[in-house]
Amino acid sequence: MNKQEILDFLNSNPIFHMATADGDTPHVRGMLLYRADENGIVFNTGKIKDLYHQLSKNPKVELCFSNGIFENLIQVRIAGTVEALEDLDLKMEIVAKRDFLKPWIDRVGYEQLAVYVLKKGTATVWTMATNTDPKEFIQL
Repeated sequence: MNKQEILDFLNSNPIFHMATADGDTPHVRGMLLYRADENGIVFNTGKIKDLYHQLSKNPKVELCFSNGIFENLIQVRIAGTVEALEDLDLKMEIVAKRDFLKPWIDRVGYEQLAVYVLKKGTATVWTMATNTDPKEFIQL
């Protein structure tokens, strides 16, 4: 896959898992992608969450996207460093497209929504067919 094919894959498979570290303890959780494009991979969480505190201390992450099709499994892993975005317009855009966030934002306000972008990540693609091939790294 080239860079554009990877971005298309991420947007078509928006549920991913993210690995972070809290000291020497790893943590993995399921996440929902907001978008992936030439400007980076954008996702959000709440500032009340452990994830927010972990990213504040150590912004290095690995993301793992999968198509979930066992017979033709494709997995894209992306390593990089996230940065927080304090962009009210973007926060409003995210909430407008995610109804489940609206009641929470109505209660706590946009300040409690944490938005992140991973720019210039390094991706590697894995499939059953390429399982034993050397890894190829693609800069995003």
